[in-house]
Amino acid sequence: MNARRATIADVARVAGVAASTASVVFSGKTPVSGATRDRVLAAAEQLGYTGPDPRATSLRRGRSGIVGVVIGDRLRTAFRDPVTTVMLDGLAEGVAEQGAGLLLLRDDNEGGEPSLRSAPVDAFVLVGCSGHLRESLAAIRARGIPVVVVEGDAGEGIPQIHLDNREAQAEIARHLRSLGHREVALVTLQLAATGSPGWIGADDRIAVDVTRDRLEGARDVFPAARAYAAGGSSIDEGYAAGEAVLTAPGPRPTAILAQSDLLAAGVIRAVQDAGLVVPEDISVTGFDGVQVDGVAPLTLTTMVQPAAEKGRAAGAAISAMLAGGPAPTIRLSSAFRPGNTTGPAPTARAPEGSASA
Repeated sequence: MNARRATIADVARVAGVAASTASVVFSGKTPVSGATRDRVLAAAEQLGYTGPDPRATSLRRGRSGIVGVVIGDRLRTAFRDPVTTVMLDGLAEGVAEQGAGLLLLRDDNEGGEPSLRSAPVDAFVLVGCSGHLRESLAAIRARGIPVVVVEGDAGEGIPQIHLDNREAQAEIARHLRSLGHREVALVTLQLAATGSPGWIGADDRIAVDVTRDRLEGARDVFPAARAYAAGGSSIDEGYAAGEAVLTAPGPRPTAILAQSDLLAAGVIRAVQDAGLVVPEDISVTGFDGVQVDGVAPLTLTTMVQPAAEKGRAAGAAISAMLAGGPAPTIRLSSAFRPGNTTGPAPTARAPEGSASA
């Protein structure tokens, strides 16, 4: 039979103080004398008391102390993306003032994990890389708890943290146009939560807001550019997409715009394995501004997004809502960072089917 867990009342009795005095020693909300504090802590150590039961504290506050974060249906890949990890660091900082922790959730309600309808959380952060944003938002709004959307269109009444995805992608496309590039291909993020890789057709529905916004930005500058959707943001997916672009019928592109730095790194490897040189034969751009292994000695031309600030802004919005205040919609901007993976468009082309220029 398990021994009874010591309580704050037991500590107070052994220390010879009132239960309220023992309680404030652990909460730190009211100052007590050093001698009293020492007696209470000594009694706690003697009894094996480590502090108030967090479950009881949560019941008294009416909160769990947890913020749910919905980032898609493949949690095992979340921490392979440096943008996600940096954003989550910022988000954790943003909710720290509420003493809250983060719970990562899938958005497909499968696999036995807590669902959006049942997870014991005080608030939600939805990240727009998920293809189930609308469905997730409907489930959360039915619960009546605070929600903030990062990089997604949540409609009226929901605080949102926007990134200038369309404008930023257009800026890097204009950089390529200024270098004389006209034959350009696009490698995008996935079209939906469970989207398969492949060429994007005119009638294809793009459920992921980030993918759609960056695609529109590139086509604001290169309206006829063909686009290939990768199966996710990874070097391997970028390599596969790069191979597909390079072996497609028709003129070979002089530049490839990738919607993430990880995809760009994979594209660069595919270009090099095809016997071509970056940027002399093909220029490559990314998006995110993160450190990616395998690109050196090249330095990627990319857009640097404020991933940490994005997370902190979402966390600050959640904290404000939990405190009963309003949370504004915020728009953040990316910054162009030139590298040496882009250069002037080649004036001479290799014959079609040749492996090198």
